[in-house]
Amino acid sequence: MPKAPSSPNNDLSQLTVFLCYLQNWLDRNIYDLARQMRLSYVPPMMVYLAAGVSGLTGIVGAFFVKDYLGLSAEFLATLGFWAMMPWAMKMPIGHLVDLLWRHKAKLIYLGAALIAASLLIMLNILADPIAMSGFLSVETWFIVSALLAPIGYVIQDTVADAMTVEAVPRVDEHGMPIPDEQIQLAHTTMQTLGRVAVIGGTLIVALANVYWFRDVTNMDAAAQTAIYVQIYRWALLIPAISVFGVLLAAYLRSSEEWRLAAQGYEFDDIERALARPVNELPEINWWILGGGLSFTLFAIAMGLTNVPYNEELIFAGSLAIVVFLLGRLTSELSPTVRRQLFGTAVVIFAFRAVPTTGAGSTWWMIDDLGFDQQFLSKLTLISSTLTLFGMFIFRRFMAERSITEIIVMLTIIMTVLSLPEIALYYGFHEWTQAHIASFIDARFIALVDTALESPLGQVAMIPMLAWIANSAPPQLKATYFAVMAALINLALSLSQLLTKLLNHWFVVTREVKNPLTGEVTTLADYSQLGNLFFTEMFLGFAIPMLTIYIVKRTLIPERES
Repeated sequence: MPKAPSSPNNDLSQLTVFLCYLQNWLDRNIYDLARQMRLSYVPPMMVYLAAGVSGLTGIVGAFFVKDYLGLSAEFLATLGFWAMMPWAMKMPIGHLVDLLWRHKAKLIYLGAALIAASLLIMLNILADPIAMSGFLSVETWFIVSALLAPIGYVIQDTVADAMTVEAVPRVDEHGMPIPDEQIQLAHTTMQTLGRVAVIGGTLIVALANVYWFRDVTNMDAAAQTAIYVQIYRWALLIPAISVFGVLLAAYLRSSEEWRLAAQGYEFDDIERALARPVNELPEINWWILGGGLSFTLFAIAMGLTNVPYNEELIFAGSLAIVVFLLGRLTSELSPTVRRQLFGTAVVIFAFRAVPTTGAGSTWWMIDDLGFDQQFLSKLTLISSTLTLFGMFIFRRFMAERSITEIIVMLTIIMTVLSLPEIALYYGFHEWTQAHIASFIDARFIALVDTALESPLGQVAMIPMLAWIANSAPPQLKATYFAVMAALINLALSLSQLLTKLLNHWFVVTREVKNPLTGEVTTLADYSQLGNLFFTEMFLGFAIPMLTIYIVKRTLIPERES
């Protein structure tokens, strides 16, 4: 029988049901988060925002290295490894923050000073390279700047993690204790808002870069350098943002003290209500402090020597120290929770340890595909916007799935989404323009690929952060944040080592000219980039999936995952 046509009333009813569903979804995933927002959450969010805005100079840095420095892709991967090492120091720094709770603002100031020093070095390299090269070579100044910045950011990020604990109020406006269930919910909300602040910072950066590079195709080298200088001057606001967060926290604390005092509370009662409870002040853990000191001395000693494979030895030693200290730290957890934590950490470690193609793929996009600063800024803008939106879309999915299911899904999707880049290398965009539509060019394919891939990057980390916020011992939350961050950042260090190895096997070079004579000293050669793309895709799929298979048979059996 032929299907009866739908009536207007039936269509209206379906539309009403859809709108009700959409309203409920927005209420659960976005409006509810906004309702839980508190002014006390703003100070740590300001520090996280500064971390997000730190990418303001990323595109400038990529073009500066390509056009002005003769550093190879393999060397840049090595530099990336050393830039990641301070993040492995979050473990002892986090414990120090727990111990020196009242003095953590000073650490924010220290981190801001290091970040400002890094930015000023790059600013002066661009504005007056001849004067700067009178002291050190431009390459050396760049390396110093690249190493100073992560030290400052890791200090600030560690303190921000601790500030999230302090930001959650323990008493209501009448000075009465808030139930533990509400406090736990507030911790989860605070962590989500922290991620929103980081991604929001990258969104601001992308918008700014799109504006600054709007006429880049009509600029000569001098005009582009002037834009680079302007961007680094604006970047000096980054440390100011984090300092403002600390000052705001002090103001809010003072206002709360005056409010409680006006209600008749004594000074000791106010301290008990607002300060960290005595039972949440940890004892000194000499294993963590000693292990952190051992790691620092070991890394410095290996870095200053010419021992073969010193980066690999530093990574192995650092990983051994972190795993040992993680075992000591979690000794008080129940066996089931401990296995769950270790299994989750191993899976996320493997997912984050996947190598990348390195700087060579960016050079190829600039040289062969004609991607300029403004287009790369647009890609960042799309990525940041959809990542922020994707965090809300996947919020319920992350709450209802195990970490192994999440990583499996992400691994499969990201493997599939690596195919368009490979297709571009082999000229797929030329075929689509000729046989499908002229607008389906390299930029169109890159835009679509970025739009699909961008929401996935932050998804894997949120379940780990939520677990720590809800399940870690109250007196050691900052320490747990720091230890897990150290482990995950060691995974990123391993990613850099594997990237360095791939760039050693598959050599990719861009054209390098002598800045004084204009003579070409290195020819561009992207002939091995295709093999690099395929190897990176294979490892990106095999490493996480093999790890999940092993973990589900050992640490997290099927009935627990």
